[in-house]
Amino acid sequence: MKLEIIPISEFKRIQNLDHDYYMELSVISDMCRANTLAMVKNAGSGHLGSSLSSMDIVVWLYYKELNILDVGLNNPNRDIYFSSKGHDVPGLYSVLFSLGILSEEQILKLRKIGGLDGHPDIGIKGIEANSGSLGMGISKGRGMAWAKRALNLKGDVFVMTGDGEFQEGQNFEALQACVHQNVTNLTVIMDHNKVQSDRPVEKILSLGDIETKIRSFGWHVIRINGHDLSELDTAFRDLKKVTDKPKFIIADTIKGKGVSFMEHPAALEKGNGLYPWHAGAPDDDSFTRAFNEITGWINDYLNSMGYSPLVTSDVDTLKKNSFYQTIFNALGEPVSSAAPLNTNLKKDAEYVVEEYGKELLNQGSLRQDLIVLDADLSSDCRLRYFENKYPERFIENGIAEQDMVSMAGGLAKMGFLPVVNSFASFLASRANEQIYNN
Repeated sequence: MKLEIIPISEFKRIQNLDHDYYMELSVISDMCRANTLAMVKNAGSGHLGSSLSSMDIVVWLYYKELNILDVGLNNPNRDIYFSSKGHDVPGLYSVLFSLGILSEEQILKLRKIGGLDGHPDIGIKGIEANSGSLGMGISKGRGMAWAKRALNLKGDVFVMTGDGEFQEGQNFEALQACVHQNVTNLTVIMDHNKVQSDRPVEKILSLGDIETKIRSFGWHVIRINGHDLSELDTAFRDLKKVTDKPKFIIADTIKGKGVSFMEHPAALEKGNGLYPWHAGAPDDDSFTRAFNEITGWINDYLNSMGYSPLVTSDVDTLKKNSFYQTIFNALGEPVSSAAPLNTNLKKDAEYVVEEYGKELLNQGSLRQDLIVLDADLSSDCRLRYFENKYPERFIENGIAEQDMVSMAGGLAKMGFLPVVNSFASFLASRANEQIYNN
């Protein structure tokens, strides 16, 4: 399999061609999608679905809305953008690369020691906030926006959220606080792609009429097609006129956008109700198909306009020319739950979580009082065995760890044996107060 990326020289060339600027940004978005695929494939893990769904919005922000290219990344009057969900950072990296902020060498070190982190970290040039633990972004953005006003600084703050992320209650605390504190230089954009880790939001925990809910807090709310650049253009023009309220864009998007077999709902149907492209690297055949599909339509368009096709760079050649690659080959890369089973450590980790899921199922057959609670990680925590066998004793809480743990306290008070499940980074610290109180 040949692994390629689209070099920065091609992004510059596309921008210098004579064509409609909506089409120009559409091409740039898909070039970034192609590079995101290559980055995740090269890393062996990462998050594709939401990187692809939010890409058009992120490209529009950086190429048309944010002032950072004019004033500089360190100027206190700069606009600020960050993603609260965080796992869409491969897409953000690809946009930063297209603008010359990150280098080829950096994007080829995604999820490698000394390279780009799998979730945003402010140690990386162009990254404004650490994120990844969900539900915190609006609060963080409110602090930045409030500080700009207090310090008489120019520039607005833009925060991207997921839709499943709105199962975290802190978002609603932040919504009402923004209005009460009159933080009007903040815009939140929901990447409403309708799918969480591997199931639809509606199946995990429905958001209901989210547009009405957000508006009821006093926000100025608009809803758009997040892939229609003309709608994005109109939306941001209109929002500039709103100066008395914080702004919220619900952007309806498609998870996996740009690759037909990764797009929702087709991918969900093929996966028998489970979305297969949230996390993990595509296999060789899937990567080749996806990369060729994206670059194929771009080349068809360039050909129709009389322009030469895209020129790509071979990743293996770039690696061989990298001084650091010898070090990376020696040290390896961090273990990811989505990475191939290529180390003993990885196999041990997979064994532990697999055996945990099987033993939970076994205990369920022995104890009728055992209740399993999940926070949208049923597949990763191997709860599906129990969920499928005992659905009446399985409670899906969505991305709401604190709520889940205190519900478990209520269940325990009434005589049940509840078992709560999430990743340690999301559960151990957040739930401590809930556990103490219970």
